[in-house]
Formats: sequence, C-alpha cells, structure tokens
Amino acid sequence: MTELDPLTMTIELLGGLALFLYGMEKMTDGLKAAAGKQMNTLLAKLTGNPVLGAITGAIVTAVIQSSSVTTVLVVGFVSAGLMTLVQSVGVIFGANVGTTVTAQIVAFNTTALAYPLIAIGFVMTAVWTKGVARHYGAMLMGLGLIFYGMAVMGSAMSPLRTHEGFAELLQSLQNPVLGMLAGAAFTALVQSSSATIGLAVVMATQGLLSLPAGIAILFGAKIGTGITAILAAIGKPQDAKRAAAVHVLFNVLGAVIWLPFIAQLAGLAVLVSPVAPHLLGVDRLAEEVPRQIANAATIWATANTVIFLPFAALFAKMAIKIIPDRAIAERAIVRPRYLDDELIRVPSMALERARMELGHMGELTEAMLAKVKSAFAARDLSELSQQYDQVVVLREAVLAYLQHVGRSELSDTEADEHARLVAATGDIENLGAAISRELAPLAQTLKEANIAASPETTALFERLSQTIQESAHAALRALLAGDERAAQSVIAKRDVILGLTSELYQRQAARLAQDDPERLLKHRVQVEILDKLRRIYSVAEHMAISVLPRGVLVGELSV
Repeated sequence: MTELDPLTMTIELLGGLALFLYGMEKMTDGLKAAAGKQMNTLLAKLTGNPVLGAITGAIVTAVIQSSSVTTVLVVGFVSAGLMTLVQSVGVIFGANVGTTVTAQIVAFNTTALAYPLIAIGFVMTAVWTKGVARHYGAMLMGLGLIFYGMAVMGSAMSPLRTHEGFAELLQSLQNPVLGMLAGAAFTALVQSSSATIGLAVVMATQGLLSLPAGIAILFGAKIGTGITAILAAIGKPQDAKRAAAVHVLFNVLGAVIWLPFIAQLAGLAVLVSPVAPHLLGVDRLAEEVPRQIANAATIWATANTVIFLPFAALFAKMAIKIIPDRAIAERAIVRPRYLDDELIRVPSMALERARMELGHMGELTEAMLAKVKSAFAARDLSELSQQYDQVVVLREAVLAYLQHVGRSELSDTEADEHARLVAATGDIENLGAAISRELAPLAQTLKEANIAASPETTALFERLSQTIQESAHAALRALLAGDERAAQSVIAKRDVILGLTSELYQRQAARLAQDDPERLLKHRVQVEILDKLRRIYSVAEHMAISVLPRGVLVGELSV
C-alpha cells in the first residue's frame, strides 16, 4: 500500500479547490459584466411561455454561468408583472440545464491551456482598464484558474490511485444513496455544486471514480444547491422564496425519480461520449469517465426539464403552497421590491433594478397625487403623510444601492445612467414632498376654518388638479422609461396650466372686493393652494426637461 502524506495532500487539495472556486467567481463576474445587459434583455423578451422560458433560461445561464443571477432576474420580472410565476418556473428549469455547461468545460483535459489563459487574461485586464475587453480578460483569467485549480487537485489526489484504503472508500460510493449524501454534504459545505462536480471530474481523471458513482455524486450536488438557494432566499420577497422552492423541488424530485435508473443514465452517457479502446484499466477510466459524467449531467438536467415542463403550473402551485402570501399588508411597512445585492457586481443589471425600484416610488407618488382631489373634498390629507414616509424609505434604499453600484467599474454609458437615476430619485421624492408636506397642511387649514369655495372656483381647481395629475403621470413615465414623447406632453400642458392659474388668480382678486368677512382668509388659503399645485407642476416639468436632449431649451413656468 502506498504511503501517503495527508497534510501535504490536504493543503494541495484545498489550495486547488480555492483556485477553482476563485476562478469560477472571476469567470462568472467577467461574463456577467460583458454580457449581462444583453442576457437581461433576452430573458425579458423571450419568456412568453414555459417552453420558451426554459430555452431562454438555459441560454442565459450557459452564457453568464450563474443560475443564481438568472433566478434573481426572474424574481424581479415576476415582481414587476412582466412574467408570470408559471413562466418563471420554466426559466428556472432551463437554468439548471445551463449550469451543466460548467461540467462540460471542466471535463476537458485542458491543463496545458491554464497558463496561456491566465497570462492572456491578465494582460487584457491590465491593458484595458475599462470596457468589454477587460471583462473578457477577467473571464479568460478565471477560466485559466479553473483549469489550474483542477490540475492542482488532480496532482494532490494522484497518490490515491494505488491506495487500497481509499479504493475501499470509493467502492462504498457505488451505493447511490451514499454517493448522493456525499455530494450533497460537500456542496452544502462549499456552497457550490460546480466545485463538487469539478472534484468528481478530477477524481475521474485520476481513475478513482466510476461513472455510476459520479452520477450519484452529481445528484447529491444538485440537491445540495437547494441549501444554497434556501440561504440566499432568507429575508427576500415571497417571489424569491418561491423561486428557491421551485429550484429545490426540481433537483430533489429529479434525483429521486432517476435514482433507480442510474445504470440506464450511465448507459446513455456512454453512448454519446468518446471512447478510448486503446487504453486499459485505470487509464481508460481516467480518459473516458470525466466526459461521461459531464454528458450525464446535461442529459439528466435536460430530461428533467422535458419531463417536468408540462407540470410547470403544478410546480408554481406547490411553491405558493409552501411559501404562502404574508398576512401583513405590504403598504404598512414598505420594502424595496427589486433591489438585490446579488446583482451589484453587474452594473448594467443593478442599474436596471434601481430603475424598477424608482418605478415603485413613482407608483406611491402617483397614488398620493390621485388622492389629492378626494382628500381635499374630505378636508383630510393625513394618509398622504404616511405614503410620503414610504417614498422616503424607498429613496434611501435606492440611493444606498446606487452608492454600492457606483463603486464598481462603470462604462461611460453606465456612469451616465447612474447619474440620471440618482437625480431621478431626488425628483420623485420632491414630487412626493410637494404633495404631502406642502398641500397637506392646507387641507387642515380648510378644515379648521370651514372654508368652502364657490362651485365655479371648485370646478377650476378640479380641472387644474386633473391636468397637473396627468402631467405628473407623464413626467414619471418619461423619467423612468426615457420616453421623450411623454416629456414633451408635460411641457405641452404648460399653456393650459397658465390659463387656469390666471383665471383662478382673477377670481381671487375679484373675491377681495366682495363683502365677505372671511374673504382675506379664503384668499390667502386658496392662493397658497394654487401656488402649491403650480409647485407640483414645476417639479413634473423639471423631470420632463431632464429627459429631453440638451439642445431643447424650455423656459420655466411663470405666472
């Protein structure tokens, strides 16, 4: 029996694993930064049904090499109403297929490529300090580190090829249940199924692992990712928890139903994999099994997607049953819907999430504006104060998120978008403040003084309020979607608002000449209301102007 040096082997194995995991992170970050925005757009457009969703999820995950990022994007789309939960189930299924690309990559005997990839990637990141070339350089360097880490792990484990005790231990993994438990435990420990599958491939390249045992470990690795998904969903919205539940159900059910058919799955993998008949024994295992394990992973994930896809609606119902809606109302304690720390290192995606959260702020602000008319009729705007507090909470969350995003390396386009979103956050908050902090106190004054305007004045105020409400709605749409036509419509309403305010001022001047003991108080309060409504329009106009090209000059509202 070969004498082993356990300490040296352990250090080399852990060092190789660290290089592998760091390389995975580096490669994934580079891919996400280089292709993230395009993948985000693709995912948003091609998820009309579960089948298209599965295909899109597989493509996006294969490109950006992160099923967790794909799931985060899906949760955001579901929350925004751009995708149904059933459609998101298809995408999550497809993401599990996309992750098998990692297994395919690591199954190649690419040790000779490690050093060139690391060198080329390093040069690219050093020469190009900005732009997509830098991101691709990071991706290449990460890929080289993956290959080098696998080589280090393989070197550490090579003495075990002739060690009888370790051979007996591996023999126990022929029991699929034990193999699954080992794969799940290791994945839960390192929080990476790719690392578990990579280690299994390394063991196979040393002739230490048979195909059935490798498949059992693969099943366990995928079950172990459920723990990662559950941990990632803690504290997240219900939709994120449901996405994690779908992910866990897919992998657990997929492993359980295939457990009795490991031999058949192994046979399929052998059929589609290259063979090395010129080799014998351990050497042949080392040549053939790595590719067979990778192909088994892809076949298994693809087959599960095909089997489960017709039951996407059932998976969605099960997820809702496992994670029911919370009893407390979301409006009582507002929380960000779309911000996710997982995306901060991908500026293009993170900026999109910040924009979506600004839409959430805009919804609250529009709801406040819609209540102005009825609230003034009831002489009570106290509810607006609570809604404004919610707008402030979201503003602080968005600004903190954008602060973190701003620390990343932003392209010129991303830097411009970042600045625009920061400014938009202040604009929307100003709109809410004008409604809540400036209009609300006047409602209390009207209530205490029991002041009632004439029917004609009331009708003019209602027309003015309705026009301003339409302007604010268009301004928010312009700001959040970059809609120049909506911005122009806000500015086009200026003459209408000037006419209404002028008519109201004339009526207020005429009222001063009337024999009414309350005429001065009525005049003061109604002029103040008019001034605050104009203030709301001025904020909306400023928002609209910020969207238009700089060459378009627009004068300020003056009455």
